[in-house]
Amino acid sequence: MNDEWKKDRVGAAQRGENPMVLARMPSGYACIGDTQFLPGYCVLNSDSRADHLSDLPLKERTQFLIDMSVLGEAIMQACAPLRVNYSIYGNTDHYVHAHVTPRYAWEDDSAVKLPHWRYPLDSWSRPDLAYSDAQHGELRERIRAALVELMAANPS
Repeated sequence: MNDEWKKDRVGAAQRGENPMVLARMPSGYACIGDTQFLPGYCVLNSDSRADHLSDLPLKERTQFLIDMSVLGEAIMQACAPLRVNYSIYGNTDHYVHAHVTPRYAWEDDSAVKLPHWRYPLDSWSRPDLAYSDAQHGELRERIRAALVELMAANPS
């Protein structure tokens, strides 16, 4: 797969070229994570080109946070983790996006108490942990289906 779309994930989603998109949400695009060392890891990319959450007008900011929580609920339904963590950083990618990360009972005690980005660096780049349709397609579909159902039941 050509990775050119990664240079502009939001633009690629708007053009229908981002293969990680699960669903269009009112504030942006719910995407399955490039890596799946924590199965069900997703990212919500804002449709806005704002750099910071506080740059969004209050109504758009509120919608983004609601969408983030709905994505988390879909992950809870599809993956049955112990909990879901939500984080907004913006240190590397300078556009509003939120990491929605399931956490599991099978995680090592030292890892579960830390943010997901503190996992060993190779967790983010190991080919066997990278998203693939063959390995994660069923999981992706469960999350997508739960997300679509939740959005239909609770229109914004």
